[in-house]
Amino acid sequence: MSTYDGVVTPGGPSQAREAGEVTIRKMSVSAMHNNVYLLTHRDGSQVLIDAADDAPRVLEFIAEGGKGLDALITTHQHWDHVRALAEVAAVTGARTYAGEDDADALPVAPEVRLQQGDRIQAGSIAVDVVYLRGHTPGSVALAYTDASDGNRVHLFTGDALFPGGVGNTKLPGQNFDSLYADVTERIFDVYDDRTIVYPGHGADTTLGAERPHLQEWLERGW
Repeated sequence: MSTYDGVVTPGGPSQAREAGEVTIRKMSVSAMHNNVYLLTHRDGSQVLIDAADDAPRVLEFIAEGGKGLDALITTHQHWDHVRALAEVAAVTGARTYAGEDDADALPVAPEVRLQQGDRIQAGSIAVDVVYLRGHTPGSVALAYTDASDGNRVHLFTGDALFPGGVGNTKLPGQNFDSLYADVTERIFDVYDDRTIVYPGHGADTTLGAERPHLQEWLERGW
């Protein structure tokens, strides 16, 4: 495990950042450079976000944090984010979660279908659900608040928000206007500039770094 700078490579070591009582771990899998995130509370509670690929490696990743998994959350239905979902769910027995409007497209039907404003309580870890429609109908972001750091939010956005813009909306069934509206109204209008964004691929960013470019994104349409 290397010093945390938010940049991980497939097959490379995971990184870890301390956020109060929770350790946030990040690793990358597959040629698509999918990020997988593990939140571990000091009491052993654990949450995994996106079992994207390479189930054996994801299971090893979970073991880095400790024993067991309390919640397995999928940010959205796209194939590159769910290839290890069935195996990891079966091996860990973790409760599964995904957005209501993406649930039926997943290889494993989630036990809990999420809506805007829901809160997931997994052991001692609580994350708030932000529904972001447009990249897929039921994409969700997950917000963990670190009370020890002035309520700094750590926001896991799947493919809905990246450094430099919102997620892809060029394919059939996608909608830029919807995604842009949800990202602005449900993320930028709610969370402050200290919020750290952890996307489904690539490096982290902050809302402070991205906020000045919102009008630019609107004008270019992506």
